[in-house]
Amino acid sequence: MPANLTPEYKRAEQAYRAAQDERERLACLKEMLRTIPKHKGTEHLQADIKSRIKQLTDELSGPRKGAARTGPVHVIRPEGAAQIALLGAPNSGKSALHARLTGSRATVAPFPHSTQEPLPGMLPFEDIHFQLVDLPPITAEYIDAWLPNALQPADAALLVVDLTDPACAESVAALIAQLDAKRISLVPEWPSSRVETAPEEEDDDERALDPFRIRLPTLLVANKADLGFDPDDLAVLEELIGLRLPHVAVSAETGEGLDAIAPFLFRELAIVRVYTKAPGKPPAMDKPFTVRRGATVLDVARLVHKDIAAALKYARIWGTGVFDGQQVGPEHVLHDRDVVELHTR
Repeated sequence: MPANLTPEYKRAEQAYRAAQDERERLACLKEMLRTIPKHKGTEHLQADIKSRIKQLTDELSGPRKGAARTGPVHVIRPEGAAQIALLGAPNSGKSALHARLTGSRATVAPFPHSTQEPLPGMLPFEDIHFQLVDLPPITAEYIDAWLPNALQPADAALLVVDLTDPACAESVAALIAQLDAKRISLVPEWPSSRVETAPEEEDDDERALDPFRIRLPTLLVANKADLGFDPDDLAVLEELIGLRLPHVAVSAETGEGLDAIAPFLFRELAIVRVYTKAPGKPPAMDKPFTVRRGATVLDVARLVHKDIAAALKYARIWGTGVFDGQQVGPEHVLHDRDVVELHTR
C-alpha cells in the first residue's frame, strides 16, 4: 500500500467508507482522486479509484441510449433501518432462516445452491424493519462473481452455520477465505462498540488501509439447534477458523432463539429512531426516520428533503436531554425516540 497519504485524503477515504448510497460514494471517490498524492507509490491506488469512478458513473447514468437492462438485479436497493446480508455454506439452513424471519418465499430445499439470486425480505422490530437479503451459498470451489457488488450496500451480515455438520469448520473457513480474496472481511466489531480513530491514527495493517475492502459486522447464527449440538462445538469452530464473532443459537425449524436477532441488530447497529412533526400538529409516531448514534438534526433534515436541509434554521425537540419543545441548532445530536420539529429560513 502507498505511504505518505495526507490527512485530507484520509478524511475523503473515511467519508467513502461511511457513504450510504452510490452518488455519495461517487463524490467521495472524486475527492479521493483529487487529494491523493501523485507519485509512483500511489499509482495502483489511483488506477483503482479511477476504475471505480468509471464503474459508478456508468451505473448511475443507466442504460445507454437504445439499450435496456437485462438479467436479474444483483444489488438490492437498501430499505428499512439497515440492510443485512445472509451468508452461509450450502445446506446451512440460510434460506429457511430467511423465510422464517421475514415470511419470504425463499426456496428451501434439501439440496445445495437452491438460492441463486439475491432475495430481500423485511424483518420487523417494534416500529421499524430490517432488510434481510438471502444470498447464494459460498463454497471453497465457487463464489458468484457479482456477490461483492451485492454486499456493497450491506450494513452487516448474519453468518449462518450448521454445527451438526462434521465439515462445518472447513466450510466456514472456505467461505471466509473466498470473501477475503474478494476484499470482504467479516468482523466482530459492531457500531455500538466501535471507537472512531483519527485518520492519522489508523492501523498500518494492509487490510485496514484498503479503502475498498468491505468490512461487515457479523453475527454468527448457529442454526439447527433443534437437532442438538454441544455448546463446546462453537468454541471449537471459533478456534479452527481463527475468528470470534458474537453468536446466537437458533432453530429455523422451531423458532428457538429467533427473537434475539432483531433486538441484537437494533442495539449493535446503534440505530436511533426519530419522529417528525409539523408545527401545531401531533408527531407521526408510526413512521420514524432511522439514523445512527451520533446523528444530528441536519442528518434527519436531509432524510426528510434536501431542500429542507438546505434551508434549515433550527429545530424544536421533545425527548432525551432537553425540555419539551427546546430550540436547538442543526448540529444537535439526537437520541432514540426524539421528536423533531424542523424550521426553515
